[in-house]
Amino acid sequence: MVLPNSYTIKTGAISDYFEAMLNAQAPDRFSHKFLEGLGFSSSNDRLLIGILKELGFLNSDGAPQQRYYEFLDRSVSQKVLADGIREAYQDLFAVNTKAYELSVDDAFNKLRTLYKGEKKDTVIRNIAKTFVALCDYADFTEAPKATPEPAKSDEPDKISPHVQKRPAGDSPSSNESPLPIKSLQYHINIVLPESRDQAVYDALFKSLRDHLG
Repeated sequence: MVLPNSYTIKTGAISDYFEAMLNAQAPDRFSHKFLEGLGFSSSNDRLLIGILKELGFLNSDGAPQQRYYEFLDRSVSQKVLADGIREAYQDLFAVNTKAYELSVDDAFNKLRTLYKGEKKDTVIRNIAKTFVALCDYADFTEAPKATPEPAKSDEPDKISPHVQKRPAGDSPSSNESPLPIKSLQYHINIVLPESRDQAVYDALFKSLRDHLG
């Protein structure tokens, strides 16, 4: 299940939190002390740290990740947040690609189904309220980032052991097959006649040697 566990009961402060982060340098560690330095000293404000971890802004130790630094660019900050929301609420977006347009009640009903009784309704409603507040601040006008294609290898083309690569400009001769031909092996079974005369066998093997090389 890719759904969050964190939420805030101060959803009205969501935009204030992010604006304060934009106006400050990224810390070495996003701690309660740093949060107080931003002007949020309430114990309820500390719930933001768990949300930022699930959005991919912080690692488990509270250290800023690449997404945090990308967010600090005001020209894309709200789009970066949208990417984090899509990841944190991946299961919700799987059932509704425009989940960011849901109301609190609609988000609650969807999440209630997805959590399958693992959380109490009061918790799910707080998560739904947090989700809607995050979406209100984020910018979903751009499509989610596409998964990058794997880079092409710089290694030279591998040649099959039965096929030789022809230099450019060369053409096959008239005696040459246009397709590679694998080596052929023949297995010949010989039923020898019953005889007590050694000369019979000598003549037979000599004939095979002369004709088959």
